This record gives sequence, structure tokens and C-alpha cells, in this order.
Amino acid sequence: MGLLKEFKEFLIKGNVVDMAVGFIFGAAFATVVKSLVNNVIMPPLGKLLGNVDFANLFIPLDGKEYASLKALEKAGAPAIKYGLFINDLVSFIILGFVIFMFIKAYNKLKREEPAPAPTTKSCPECAMEIPIEAKVCPYCGNKEFA
Repeated sequence: MGLLKEFKEFLIKGNVVDMAVGFIFGAAFATVVKSLVNNVIMPPLGKLLGNVDFANLFIPLDGKEYASLKALEKAGAPAIKYGLFINDLVSFIILGFVIFMFIKAYNKLKREEPAPAPTTKSCPECAMEIPIEAKVCPYCGNKEFA
């Protein structure tokens, strides 16, 4: 029964809901970043590098030549699709940077709770914790407090 109770508390405390919302937004955000990379960043980058379409960079492993990635996939030929890997790598770097900036902004906006005032102090003689208002240590009788 203890495990079932613990699981119920886990669900009720909102951890599962928070994770689900985070996952959904993460997936949607990844789609937007992938679109940004594929449709906004990679075309000018390919243009700057001599009209290279990174998505069409591949090495066919069957020894034949294909005009495009679409033709290769239509033929069902195996290939090392390093252009798609470059696109995914750029997406990953951009996504990582954007998440870093969000976390940085969040941490800046997040208010830190002030530490609670201490309620105890240590006796310099016996090192026992005593109430902060105490004038004499009840453990050793020390009357010297700094």
C-alpha cells in the first residue's frame, strides 16, 4: 500500500502534469526550431557556401549515383545522409542556445526566498544548539556568548 500511496501523491502534487506540459511544449518548440533551421537559416548558409542544399548531401552506399535525396530514397538505396545530420546538428545547437537563454532569463526573474532568521546558536563551550534568546547554556552552564 505504501507504494500506491506514494504514486498517488506523485500524481496529485502536479509532477506528472508539469512533465506532460513541458514535454508537449518541448515537442512544439523543437518543431518551430527545426522549421527555423530548415527554412530560414540553412538556405542562406547554403547560398553562401555556393548554392549547397545540405539536405541533398549524401553518400550512396550501393555504388550508384542519384540526382537527389528523394531519388535515392525512392530507389530504397542505403546511404550516409550527412547533410541531414548537419541540419539536425544546427537545430540542436540553436535549440540548446535558446533553452540556455530561457533558463538564464528565468533564473534572473526568479525571486529568491530570503533565508529564515536563525532560531538557535551554538554554545562556544560545548557546541550544543541552544535557543538564540538564551543567556546561559542549559547543557554546560556557560554564560559567555559572542
